[in-house]
Amino acid sequence: MNNNIRFDLRHLRAFIAVTETLHFKKAADALCITQPALSRLIKGLEDCVGTALFERTTRQVALSHSGKLFLQECQEALRHLERGVQLAQRASNGDIGRITIAYNDFSINGVLPEILESFKEAYPDIIVNLIYMPSHKQHNAVLDHDIDAGFMIGPVSIKGVETHRAAVENIVVILPKRHRLAHSSFVTIDDLRHEKFILGTEEGWSEFRSHVFRLCMKSGFTPNIIQEASTSSGIFGLVAANMGISFYSDCVNKFKRDDLVSVPLKHPDNHIETIAAWNSAFITPSFQLFRDMLYQQLDA
Repeated sequence: MNNNIRFDLRHLRAFIAVTETLHFKKAADALCITQPALSRLIKGLEDCVGTALFERTTRQVALSHSGKLFLQECQEALRHLERGVQLAQRASNGDIGRITIAYNDFSINGVLPEILESFKEAYPDIIVNLIYMPSHKQHNAVLDHDIDAGFMIGPVSIKGVETHRAAVENIVVILPKRHRLAHSSFVTIDDLRHEKFILGTEEGWSEFRSHVFRLCMKSGFTPNIIQEASTSSGIFGLVAANMGISFYSDCVNKFKRDDLVSVPLKHPDNHIETIAAWNSAFITPSFQLFRDMLYQQLDA
């Protein structure tokens, strides 16, 4: 710890309260202290930091440039402290007893259910909280420790985040049952050049969409997207209605639908990788058990 830091949480809470209101009287009322006491806290903080954090006039209060930078770091520090308190409280119970796992469409329809079933059989008293979250949103959720682990499209390389390959699945083309290619043993990207496409929305499917665009553009065309859907079932429904075709991982073969056909895609990059990812700095006892079982099951 830096022994030169002579302020504490009282000073930081006072500082943040003023930044939220930009009004010393309102901030003092929110903190249930007098305005002179608040002013002393802010003055003491500025003396410790060595610079003015606010620009004051008789009519208004505003953050200085130094204050804006200091605020960002204070907010981050308080988030870490809150996490530390939560982890300490949970750890005091011995086995924390709860983990939060995020998943995307491919993982929940593919490898994840078997992993969860094995974990629940081994540790029935640990609650597993499942959250649907697109792959790209899981990146920040892992970093911020909003989740213990995420199952997402890989590969991913983020400082402080550990990953483990969970599955590699082939990409297939989803077609209406009466489509001209429905009875083919395989299709190529070139076969699809003039097709209409149904894809997941950018909000929820950006990682997979990027992969699809790369495949098509390597063959010299941009996919003609005529409809989008936010869920797997929405994509399947639009394809079944003969609105267009789509791509998916071959975990789609676990679904039984008489109005759809999945045909393998013949292409050097016709696979999609699912990884498990977690923040190596925040591993609770319960998640340690999950991670250990994950290694055992996936490396068997």
